[in-house]
Amino acid sequence: MSGEYDDLKTSYDRIAASYAEHFAGELDHKPLDRALLHLLAEEAPHGSIVADVGCGPGHVARFLHDRGVHTVGIDISPGMVETARRLNPEMTFREGSLLDLGVEDATWGGIVAFYSIIHLPAGSLPDAMQECARALRANGLLLLAFHVGDEVLHRDEMWGVPVSLDFHLLTMERVAGACAGAGLTVEMTLERRPYAAVEGPTTRGYLLASKP
Repeated sequence: MSGEYDDLKTSYDRIAASYAEHFAGELDHKPLDRALLHLLAEEAPHGSIVADVGCGPGHVARFLHDRGVHTVGIDISPGMVETARRLNPEMTFREGSLLDLGVEDATWGGIVAFYSIIHLPAGSLPDAMQECARALRANGLLLLAFHVGDEVLHRDEMWGVPVSLDFHLLTMERVAGACAGAGLTVEMTLERRPYAAVEGPTTRGYLLASKP
């Protein structure tokens, strides 16, 4: 695993509790995000498992779970996994990453990755989409959310805690191209302005893809 991913794991371990405090309820203020998750819940193959990759404190997995979806949460940070388990004791969470999902081929009916691909090491987005395509069953869905742009933002502190986190802003064309290159069919792309009261100033991008 690259040094960048090592920094990611360590940094999120350090801020897991604070992150949960600030973001575990964020979907309450994001109607579009909720609508897209409703769509995934309805359209993913019936009875299949949906994985929330980069699950953080588990709020996206929780949202799906509460709507009758069989979910599993995956995060690279052991601290985040522990926090998600504490907040959602009846649900399943484990360690993993977009580059190593740790499941057999065609296991899941859906994958949600909200603001996870922004932390991929430089140049590894195509590999991550290949890994997602491998893990999806036929007609499975991939729902991505990310910050739109073409720069890298770095944080060395959050909530008074030292971190080393790179946030890779991505163009829609780049994300769609990586999905298509992995054999996925891009079904929908969407961009929105940030919800100013609860989000930073970046444009948000969403992409829904399916596995033929």
